[in-house]
Amino acid sequence: MRIFDYKKYHFIGIGGIGVSAIARMLFLRGKEITGSDSGQSEITDDLEKLGIKVFIGQKAENIGDGTEAVIYSVAIEENNPEILEARKRDLACLSYPQALGELSREMFTIAISGTHGKTTTTAMLSHILKKAGFDPTVVIGSKIIGENTNFLAGKSKYLIVEACEYRRSFLNLHPSVLVITNIEADHMDYYKNLDDVKSAFSELEQKVPKDGFVIKESDYKKVKTDFDLLTPGKHNILNAQAAIKTAEIVGIPQEKSKEFLKDFKGTWRRLEYKGGKDGNIFYDDYAHHPTEITASLSALREKYPDHELICVFEPHQQCRTKLFFDDFIEALKLADKAFITPIFITRETDDGITTNKILSDAINKFVPAFAVENPEKLKTLLQKINSKKSLCIVFMGAGNIYKWTGSVMGV
Repeated sequence: MRIFDYKKYHFIGIGGIGVSAIARMLFLRGKEITGSDSGQSEITDDLEKLGIKVFIGQKAENIGDGTEAVIYSVAIEENNPEILEARKRDLACLSYPQALGELSREMFTIAISGTHGKTTTTAMLSHILKKAGFDPTVVIGSKIIGENTNFLAGKSKYLIVEACEYRRSFLNLHPSVLVITNIEADHMDYYKNLDDVKSAFSELEQKVPKDGFVIKESDYKKVKTDFDLLTPGKHNILNAQAAIKTAEIVGIPQEKSKEFLKDFKGTWRRLEYKGGKDGNIFYDDYAHHPTEITASLSALREKYPDHELICVFEPHQQCRTKLFFDDFIEALKLADKAFITPIFITRETDDGITTNKILSDAINKFVPAFAVENPEKLKTLLQKINSKKSLCIVFMGAGNIYKWTGSVMGV
């Protein structure tokens, strides 16, 4: 039996942005869905509002009677009690990348890959194809603003999917069109070096059939930039160029795509405007690699030249913090002031050495920087800022920093 032919599914790590998309898809197909995650989040709340039962905390009994298949996040270890229970009951078990690969096998797949920009490029391309009447199915690593979902259930043959390179997950896909936005060293808790990263993208490229298409930066940068975007930043111009070039492959003229993108509002946590209060403005951003931080801070600096730029950054993984330590300093000193929260640690053991204070002390040699341990401390420090300018405050990181925005700023 194919993985999508069962009636009752359980998702382990359902709060993950990719896993939750597959859960949404199967729920909308009329399947019975349950799931679990280690903590409550905006994503788990959204799923519960949809009607999906989500357990907080993972234990064997969460897998209910009658469950036929289990789909799990790649972050889930084999000793997870729910994985052990699923194996014990001989249930069909697939990782999220494997499940996504099965969906890809059924459809004309346009895969958007790359170290940076893939989420926004995926969303932009989805926006174009949807407005052009192509009605694509979309699986994306964020929620599309205006749609408030990371999954769109289309009725055409087209599948647009964000292709993640972590642990070579994207090699499960079967792309007819492949976009590679860029390649840099990242996920170095898995990859050996940059050459190893490049080898994964090369393997994916080899999966594209002879009558398919591979679009790289040298291809999409030829698209003229005579268009306007609501989303700020030169990096978003590049994302738009990639989306416009890809849409042309499936028959949408560049001028049409440029017109369609005029009202593209962006995606959740990708330089997402969160509002303003007392003359100050707030943004939420997923940037967690030095290249992404540089792009986001440069975009805000350009958009708000008369504001004092404040970055509240949550480092993501100690291994990434150590590997790119000097690059993080170079990126974060683009802000007028930097506040560094505790490092978000997952998939690794705390070494007890690499801390937010070490990073903030290094940044402080260039611009004022502070280690902050909790939202209350941050709020106190922000209230002490004596500036003649209004503030532009961006909360930045790939972990739980987005939860600080409301508690600190009240927006």
